[in-house]
Amino acid sequence: MFLLVCYILSTTPSSLTVQAQHVALPVQISCPILTPQLPELASSNVHIADISRVNEVIKKFISDGPGKLQVISDFDHTLSSHTYNNKSCPSCHSILDNSLLLPEDFRVKAAELRNIYYPIEIDPNLGIEQKIPKMVEWWTEAHKNLERLRISRDSLKKMVAESSARLRDGCDILFQNLEQHNVPLLIFSAGLGDIIREILEQKSKVYSNMKIVSNFMKFDEQNLMSGFEGNIIHTFNKNENAVHKSEYFEQLKARSNIILMGDSLGDLRMADGVEENSVQLKIGYLNEKVDESLETYKKSYDICPPGIFLCKFQPVTLGYSVQLLSKEIPFL
Repeated sequence: MFLLVCYILSTTPSSLTVQAQHVALPVQISCPILTPQLPELASSNVHIADISRVNEVIKKFISDGPGKLQVISDFDHTLSSHTYNNKSCPSCHSILDNSLLLPEDFRVKAAELRNIYYPIEIDPNLGIEQKIPKMVEWWTEAHKNLERLRISRDSLKKMVAESSARLRDGCDILFQNLEQHNVPLLIFSAGLGDIIREILEQKSKVYSNMKIVSNFMKFDEQNLMSGFEGNIIHTFNKNENAVHKSEYFEQLKARSNIILMGDSLGDLRMADGVEENSVQLKIGYLNEKVDESLETYKKSYDICPPGIFLCKFQPVTLGYSVQLLSKEIPFL
């Protein structure tokens, strides 16, 4: 899916017409815009409910150019990997929850909370309104568990470095292309903002076009954690965040083409602050309970790959694909 964004950024309307005229299409997806340059989208594991609409949206994005585009993305298991080499990768909270640098009683409490609340978060049989009060309980208790430790900034750096957290393959290329084309990227996360920033700094970089909205820690004059800033952001209240009432979306109102990427139904509300006449392409990574949740995701997201799909890209294949997509712009 990251290659799809790069494709939109690097393709001109004239080259689009030429490409559509000279390709043989696979039978299972009659998708002249997507399939030739992005064969991964033809996989039976990638679900596109309305191929015609997706084609039209992508053609519009290409025709309008990068100046009309903005990207809004979740972080945990959307930009970061969910699985790599058949092993689970941690979320921002899990990096701390599992760190041996923190005391055992903290880790035990964190595990207890996860065992209680995570099944509720991913239960396809519960509505979002039923889940919200439980998510508030979870985040509140998890943050209390953290606050009592008085963690230092330096220890956060070490915990990230020692963790198995990683960005999805192709993520840095995506970041580079968004910055190169001056496309704003809003990273909207229910995780921990300080951990997100540290992962980006260690695994990639914090680019100038990025804005991170998340749960940020407060630190005292000794650089020890003293609490959290603002209101809790959990999985299902991203639509209530102050960013929707801030100048951020007002300043970007001319950018009415939106690519939204998430891995939960709550992420669909991340773009609530944009203009009503916006055109959105929604990409949803299905990481858990695939069989039970697939139909709901297909109805909610335009493109729905399984969460492990991008983790299986090989670097050589990725590099070749990106070079193929843009003969004019040197991505690598």
